[in-house]
Amino acid sequence: MNDSAASYAGWIKAALMALLVAGIYYSTLVWLADTDWGRADYSYGYMIPLVSLYLVWEKRRELRELPSLPSRAGFLALVPGLVLFWLGELSGEFFSLYLSFWLVIVGLCWINLGWGKLKLIAFPLVILLSMFPPPNFIHTKISLQLKLISSKLGVAVIQAFGLSAYREGNVIDLGFTQLQVVDACSGLRYLFPLMVMGLLLAYFYKAALWKKVVLVVSTVPLTIIINSLRIAATGVLYRYWGAAVAEGFFHGFSGWLIFIFALAVLLIEMAILGKIGPPTPYLRPRTSGHMPPTSDLRPPTSVLRFLRPAHFLVAVALLAATLAVSQFVEFREKVPITRPLAEFPTEVGEWSGRRTAMDQMFIDTLDLSDYVIVDYAGRDGKTVNFYVAYYESQRKGESIHSPETCLPGSGWSFKQAGTITIPLTSVPVSTNERINQSTPSITINRAFMENAGQRQLSYFWFPQRGRVLTNAYQLKLFAFWDALTKQRTDGALVRLITPVYGGEEVADAEERLAAFTQEILPILDQFIPK
Repeated sequence: MNDSAASYAGWIKAALMALLVAGIYYSTLVWLADTDWGRADYSYGYMIPLVSLYLVWEKRRELRELPSLPSRAGFLALVPGLVLFWLGELSGEFFSLYLSFWLVIVGLCWINLGWGKLKLIAFPLVILLSMFPPPNFIHTKISLQLKLISSKLGVAVIQAFGLSAYREGNVIDLGFTQLQVVDACSGLRYLFPLMVMGLLLAYFYKAALWKKVVLVVSTVPLTIIINSLRIAATGVLYRYWGAAVAEGFFHGFSGWLIFIFALAVLLIEMAILGKIGPPTPYLRPRTSGHMPPTSDLRPPTSVLRFLRPAHFLVAVALLAATLAVSQFVEFREKVPITRPLAEFPTEVGEWSGRRTAMDQMFIDTLDLSDYVIVDYAGRDGKTVNFYVAYYESQRKGESIHSPETCLPGSGWSFKQAGTITIPLTSVPVSTNERINQSTPSITINRAFMENAGQRQLSYFWFPQRGRVLTNAYQLKLFAFWDALTKQRTDGALVRLITPVYGGEEVADAEERLAAFTQEILPILDQFIPK
């Protein structure tokens, strides 16, 4: 087999593996392009594959000169990648699928090209990771923290200009108007692109490793500072130009200015770092003279050896089996709710309730199958808000949104958060420490929150196929296991909230919410499938 035939065979092998990978991850990549990259925070994702391909293209000469030495060590990335595929596929977690896709690509490159060529394209492969958004609960927490930090710094800058400004959560009160630092102004849509920009600059920057690390890490505080300045500028100019500075052309153009300003700052930082310490010696790249003779690297001449090495056959077999099982075996089924939540009673013991409804836009966002919201009031007039969301199947993109990421919005902050054990009998909560294994009980999440002097207490938990879970990690792991063993991923979220009224202690609200929980649980069991 001559060199051209060997090259032709190599392209056929690559095409075969590409088709198998595309078949396995088709729905994942469609979701990535249509949904995740469709969000403004991650719209830069479309550019990352092109950047990565350009970086590989830059290495084309070195890749041609370096021999391909297939290695079975590539299965150290391929096999974990396929395991993550099933974890993400069965638990409905897209980030696991994204990481799986990346590991499979790395594994296949390693198996077919060898360690030498893999090292050459290591940075382009690492850059590919930046095209994947983080898990939703991490995205929400980062966004929330960025909003709060940017709001605090923005208010400080506005006050430095002599204007009156007061912050309540992520809402800035300027006296003559209020500015809400929404998700679009959190700085998240600048953080990841600027980190990628920092990585690319560090890649081409001929300097010591510590200087490159400083350059990349500095993009985080840089993002926060310039976003805070943007918010402050909006607040200051709002007084003179009105709402036009907070929306429309100015708002969008200021976003572009952030990138231009950030790039200038990073270039200045590179110039300053370049003057620190001795200059970095230029290392001439290795030439083809160090390569072994091509005669030793010719592929086998027999047509029967076309599919060698065996590593390639094993990798193709694993990919083909994964594709076949994922397409033709149904691991999850939709389990309808036992009774429609619309039938949930508004009279529970001494509590009398009134139903409320969500806007359709929120229902569409949450992707739930059924829900109920009831505001219950006791004989003393004090209320408990009761909310249940049920999912027939927690497939990819259709999973429960935890209150841990939703409740802290609009200025609410967790002062106390943890779990609490509620007896299923009429034992007071204050005596929980005396509950033993013989006492029927339920362990759920508890959160005490404050916002501008208002206080509220919340309980929430996740009934999942006969279990009561309390965190997102349990949700994903048990969804994976139950999809595999029970063909079920249905589940629910239950959330209770009561105000801590003026003049009463938190312990009083605790007693009220615990008593309501004990009343509601037997009824709830009639609606949610076990």
